[in-house]
Amino acid sequence: MRSRTINQGYNIRMPTSPTILALGGAHIDRRGQVSGTYVPAASNPGMMREDVGGVVFNALRSVVKRGVSASLISVRGGDAAADTVASAIDNAGIADLSVVFLDRTTPSYTALIDAEGELIVGLADMALYDLAFPKQIRRAKVREAVGAADAILCDANLPTAALERLVALAGDQPIFAIAVSPAKVVRLTPLLDHLSVLFMNRREAAALVGGELSGEALVDALRRISLNAGVVTAGGAPVLGFDGIGIFEIAPPAPRKIADVTGAGDALTGATVAALLRGLPLRAALREGVAAAMLAIESPQAVPSFTAGNFTQALALVPEAREVA
Repeated sequence: MRSRTINQGYNIRMPTSPTILALGGAHIDRRGQVSGTYVPAASNPGMMREDVGGVVFNALRSVVKRGVSASLISVRGGDAAADTVASAIDNAGIADLSVVFLDRTTPSYTALIDAEGELIVGLADMALYDLAFPKQIRRAKVREAVGAADAILCDANLPTAALERLVALAGDQPIFAIAVSPAKVVRLTPLLDHLSVLFMNRREAAALVGGELSGEALVDALRRISLNAGVVTAGGAPVLGFDGIGIFEIAPPAPRKIADVTGAGDALTGATVAALLRGLPLRAALREGVAAAMLAIESPQAVPSFTAGNFTQALALVPEAREVA
């Protein structure tokens, strides 16, 4: 029998070869990096890169790299970009259960980053997700896919109506969620008590609790709105985690080089979820997530191409969790 949690530590009971179903963003990602000092309201020299990304898709690729079988349900248009997205999903070894709308444009995200790899601004053109997901989540194909999976991974690109339907379909299956942005994380508010773990950054956590808090005060506020376990990232600052056992922090090691911080949080989520599905407790699983995030920062790709060897080397640099309370 599946169980969302089996003890206060939020370990997940899983078969030896778990499968995960992801629902959310898989779209075109454009990243423009300024080559010198960024000058607002002016033409800045730099380089533009285009890839296939999306919060849940990026995280899912890291899940697969850590040995978990995966399938994905997203929505896309009938344009050339849709073919690019479909090829990327197939090349990642992920079963593609997505729906195509021939008269629509495939969603996209365009990020402008500075010379140090920090985000200046992002533009999300993702109206199709809001339009299509609430209806698609009611399809028999989706019900069958949810029932066949051992765990669910979703992001807040799904509107609340679709997320509520997903939770109803999932029953007692573990559900891992990704906040996406301060504007979208509030879509998860009615569902927080159903989540096994919510992954977010400090700004997204502030949007949930209505103010800038940290440490125990932040966790207390998140627990008051019914979140039982979560992970809060804050750039190079310690990653905050909490579950039924308590509150802890993991200090990320300094990256050996910085190529692009885009996708670091997604890599952290994916590797952490994969470790949880292998039966590790959250403290140990999050160490693997922090290692994956470091490799992502060191890579120009949104999803780092790591081997078992360099992942092990990165993990050795990550300190053990430090209890906060």
